[in-house]
Amino acid sequence: MLYHVRMDVRVPHDVEAATFDRLKAAEKARAEELQRSGTWRHLWRIAGEYANVSIFDVADHDELHAILSGLPLFPFMQIAVTPLARHPSAIA
Repeated sequence: MLYHVRMDVRVPHDVEAATFDRLKAAEKARAEELQRSGTWRHLWRIAGEYANVSIFDVADHDELHAILSGLPLFPFMQIAVTPLARHPSAIA
């Protein structure tokens, strides 16, 4: 199943810079791992915001939830998920 996911990151100002740097490095490593596996199919930054739009390809809602809630920055994210279905006019 394909999902459109928007992730907005809101880090509290009292998080130490070194802690945040470690979380960002861990987040990047996990995102790259999921992209290499084909699970995180597309990842785009939203210009001017600390946010992204992504496409995930997973078996079901539960798998997506497990992936998202396991992301290192998850505690600081506001996430919107939209399940996708093939459009009848799509040629690919």
